[in-house]
Amino acid sequence: MATQQFYGTGRRKTAVARVFMRPGKGQITVNGKTFEDYFSGIIKAASALDPLRHVSKENQFDLLVTVKGSGKAAQVDAVKMGIARALVEYDNDLRQSLKKAGFLTRDAREVERKKYGKHKARKAPQYSKR
Repeated sequence: MATQQFYGTGRRKTAVARVFMRPGKGQITVNGKTFEDYFSGIIKAASALDPLRHVSKENQFDLLVTVKGSGKAAQVDAVKMGIARALVEYDNDLRQSLKKAGFLTRDAREVERKKYGKHKARKAPQYSKR
């Protein structure tokens, strides 16, 4: 019999993380690498595991994560949200606690598109009176 698996999708900017969570010993694999190898040098990477710490289930699940798009910092936030959503699928009673802590709230900020006649989205060319 296959072990039960729980799934959660997390998004931030253009990063999308798919988190597959199953009971285990706490192994975390991100795009085929260990969590530490994939997010090496990223100071805030440890915050991706905050939802697990919040509900005191750090070493009870193995995580298989595929993440793509954006940069590493946004990917960390996407993984955090994916883990939180997978935990809610595992036990819906955790939803209120995770929601109150802000793990289930999508950060909707995106990059504004560049407009024609401007250098960037809002930066205009230098104005010269004469």
